[in-house]
Amino acid sequence: MKNYAIILASGAGERSGLEIPKQFIKIAGKSVLEHTLKAFEDNSVIDDIIVVTNSSHIDYVKDLVKKNGFKKIQKVIKGGETRRESSCLGINAISDDNAKVLIHDAVRPFISSKIINDCIEALDKYKAVDVAIKSADTIIQVDWDGIIENIPERNILRRGQTPQAFDLKTIKKAHELANKEDKVAVTDDCGLIIKYKLADVYVVSGDDSNIKITYPIDIEIADKLFQLKTYTGTLRELSELKNKKIVVFGGFSGIGKSICQIAEKYGAKVYPYSRRNGVDVKDIESVKKALDTVYKQENSIDYVINTTGVLVYGEINKRNFGDIEEEIGTNYLGCINIAKCSYEYLKKSQGGLLFYSSSAYTRGRKDYAVYSSSKAAVVNFTQALAEEWEEYDINVNVIVPERTATPMRYQNFGEEPPETLLKPDYVAEISLSTLLENISGQVINIKKYSE
Repeated sequence: MKNYAIILASGAGERSGLEIPKQFIKIAGKSVLEHTLKAFEDNSVIDDIIVVTNSSHIDYVKDLVKKNGFKKIQKVIKGGETRRESSCLGINAISDDNAKVLIHDAVRPFISSKIINDCIEALDKYKAVDVAIKSADTIIQVDWDGIIENIPERNILRRGQTPQAFDLKTIKKAHELANKEDKVAVTDDCGLIIKYKLADVYVVSGDDSNIKITYPIDIEIADKLFQLKTYTGTLRELSELKNKKIVVFGGFSGIGKSICQIAEKYGAKVYPYSRRNGVDVKDIESVKKALDTVYKQENSIDYVINTTGVLVYGEINKRNFGDIEEEIGTNYLGCINIAKCSYEYLKKSQGGLLFYSSSAYTRGRKDYAVYSSSKAAVVNFTQALAEEWEEYDINVNVIVPERTATPMRYQNFGEEPPETLLKPDYVAEISLSTLLENISGQVINIKKYSE
């Protein structure tokens, strides 16, 4: 029995107050719809995906599918005037007699594999499954005049999410019954199951981050959620690095050194640069010369990585301008220099650019004013550059590791318990894996690892 995902992307986005439908708004380098589709594409239990969209957007969605290389999307079909009609069209596009079907809103891009898997598993026992979370707020019931009529007991209330999951025959029957009525006052597919008493609807636990992007503030929240998203994926097969040409600025120490060693182990041709061999990222001419040297030797550059960074601890009023300029120049201006000098090479190879930030970027930190603000600038620069370079198929991402056992860390904080620090090799492996992913504009937070 196959597992289908139907993605409802027909919405006009009227409540968002935006010029384009919210499923096509770009967040973290890609449209909301692309993020949602990738979640189902990458899930191992989903076999086929059907996208239901407005007739005027069908070609655009097909282009997105082709650009991302999605393999599971079998159909992109025209939606209906209402959500229920679009859902019905999606369900009837399935030719199988028996199947498990998940119906999901395109504007919930943070759907997790756990929720998808839990829904599929629950369908072994139930014919209909909903996803919901507990309400942290008291819910009130009011009349048409705005007067409270009832305050239901909060512990029995849930806030509904998607996907909703069904046995194919059961949900088809529900829509067949609904199609015989002039008007059906339900807001989702589980509502039909309940209305026609076709099955019990089991509820699996959703997630607070599985938000629906509806209003402008939701876009701001979603952008921050993408920034804070922790790396939990599976490492790509690093043998794919074989014969790739990689330039690593900051390649003689810390994470950069580990990147060089691991990449070479898997057959990449790696060129490390730092002040040790005469390259200062603050000096655009030295960056330009380094890249030009590699290109003349290899005739291509696939990836450019910048791990250079400076951290100077202290109150801003007690620091001199020379130190401040050095820190900003290395941490931020260096990224701009490397980006400008790398552009033509990466455009030719359709390669990738990787920067590094710090968990300190999320807010200004006492005694880290320059460091935390420069690292925040790197994140914003990455996301902006990813959009600027999207048409050239250049991926630009930023790695944000937790505290890592590097010389810079020890220099500023002394010896710390090893078990509290990430190992440079682990960060390096995820960094190289990120280069191999077809993602851009992503903030890759690395927070946990296992031996």
